[in-house]
Amino acid sequence: MRRDDFHFTLPQELIATEPPAARDSARLMTIDRSSGIVSETTVSSLPELLRPSDLLILNDTKVIPARLHGYKSTGGKVEIFLVRCLAGEGELWEALLRSSKSLLPGAVVTLPDGVSATVVSLGQEETRIISFAGTDDFFAWLDRNGAVPLPPYIKREPDERDRGRYQTVFAKERGAVAAPTAGLHFTESLLDKIKSKGVEVAAITLHVGLGTFMPVRTEDLREHRMHSERYSISPETVAAVERCRAAGGRVIAVGTTVARTLEYAAVGNIPQAGEGEADIFIYPGYEFKVVDALITNFHLPESTLLMLVCAFAGRERILDAYRRAVESGFRFYSYGDAMFIG
Repeated sequence: MRRDDFHFTLPQELIATEPPAARDSARLMTIDRSSGIVSETTVSSLPELLRPSDLLILNDTKVIPARLHGYKSTGGKVEIFLVRCLAGEGELWEALLRSSKSLLPGAVVTLPDGVSATVVSLGQEETRIISFAGTDDFFAWLDRNGAVPLPPYIKREPDERDRGRYQTVFAKERGAVAAPTAGLHFTESLLDKIKSKGVEVAAITLHVGLGTFMPVRTEDLREHRMHSERYSISPETVAAVERCRAAGGRVIAVGTTVARTLEYAAVGNIPQAGEGEADIFIYPGYEFKVVDALITNFHLPESTLLMLVCAFAGRERILDAYRRAVESGFRFYSYGDAMFIG
């Protein structure tokens, strides 16, 4: 398949730049894969779509304030976008650097509170490997000085509200540089209602990384390579999947990050416990092994996320649903509305 097979026209005004008033007040488009019926409700009504034997799997990664601003020795401005921690408690990172001229190994960036970052080597594609010096507790310093890594299509500076809203209520494991956005719709109250129906809730960890921002540059999808992202699946989550299978329930992935992780680690229709680096690229033609239903936001045209959703429910069906969403004024992307595909 080709990249332009996943193009659609999206008016700029439908890109959500602010979170909804309440997390679970977002609109929810539902798609029944067996009947093809498309309908609409709200995220708060999600418990009505679930069954007692179902298993809901969340991504409990926690977004770090990954954007930093500093200066070169010449006084020029530098923006550092942390991609992932490579060693220790924050001493060595893979990062994207933005400045007037490319920074080469040996370059030093001065940061707040007497901290500095030195370019150690070139990384993958546009990234650099950088080391930090001058802080006793890197992550405490980062919490004070880093900015929320809002996606580039949100054309405003992050504010204090984003520190809470661009984070799921169940975020636990620090390491993501983008939110698992389907999870942003959930509240503690909504999760309690889901559990009260007899639906089991489990979690995996996938630290959302650079791949979520990288466009598909090849026309032929077979030539695209995904950046790897660190994941962890616990034995308890595997046991929950096994119980769901035995009860005839559905494994419901909350977001494409969960879907990718479960499918990458699948042996048969059960994921394997463990940690690793997931680099699976899912597009139409892929046969899902673990995931039976999917909750997801509306994604960028020609993105790997849209391609995964098309693989799950059919390209024409999803693109038709996207056209319907545009006509109905659904809000798109991280702070936007959602879909439930079952």
